Amino acid sequence: MDRRRMMADGIVYFEDIAVGDGFDAGPLTVSREDVIRFAAEFDPQPFHLSDEAAAQTHFRSLAASGWHTTALFMKMFVAAMQKEPGRQAASLGAIGVDELRWLRPVRPGDTLRGTNEVIDKKASASRPEMGIVRNRVTIYNQHDEPVLTMIPITMWRTRPA
Repeated sequence: MDRRRMMADGIVYFEDIAVGDGFDAGPLTVSREDVIRFAAEFDPQPFHLSDEAAAQTHFRSLAASGWHTTALFMKMFVAAMQKEPGRQAASLGAIGVDELRWLRPVRPGDTLRGTNEVIDKKASASRPEMGIVRNRVTIYNQHDEPVLTMIPITMWRTRPA
């Protein structure tokens, strides 16, 4: 993000975002307790709940739910945005995700980090107060192996007239 494009109010409006802009997030270490707690509530499949059950599958040991990995992405990226209040002030949420892929299991003890790059943007034809930004997100483990990729589609406040 080129800070020179920001208005004096410090808010990063849709117009301030350029293709190629990006930021990093993390790190965040995944605990065994968090893997099991998330799975128990949201994805209670045996291979997310116990080593013994996971040993009987292609996972071979406890693996976090892909949905948990996706939620960890959100936790890391919101924390990164909160370090730049002007970015968070203009964010209007998301309308979806394209191409979500879980590339390899996330295990207890893994430390994750992420990258985010703007790949395209367009002004909303029906809602002039916002624009749409698509980002390429990759989450990596501590071995720099990608564990998740996706393209979030986000809405950003346009600069007031």
